[in-house]
Amino acid sequence: MCRSEANERLRRRLRPPRNDVSERAPGHNRLAIDATLATRDALRHTPAGVPAIDAVLMHRSEQREAGSLRRVECEIAAVAFGGIAETIARLPVGAEVRCEGFLARRWRTGLTLALHVDRIERLDSDT
Repeated sequence: MCRSEANERLRRRLRPPRNDVSERAPGHNRLAIDATLATRDALRHTPAGVPAIDAVLMHRSEQREAGSLRRVECEIAAVAFGGIAETIARLPVGAEVRCEGFLARRWRTGLTLALHVDRIERLDSDT
């Protein structure tokens, strides 16, 4: 075996398999945010019959950045499916919630992001 073949065999042995996590994009994509349910659309169903809902979350807080407090206000587009969508459909606009989920494109071919909510907790009273 020539030297170049030996080097190639060694390189292949050291290279992780193609499905190895190290060759994929980083996998951590979680967001948790306390917000007000600013708007929500009517509950709809996907062509597969899965309940779905679009909403807008309004967040206001003070966050420490570079040693000082910064006032933060933002609106975040959100979408939910299944039982979480049905839960959001029952919430009144203005409800205080803690949402958790992951960020993904809002539309399959778009550039804007939406929080795909997979956990929601009501923070204010539910009366």
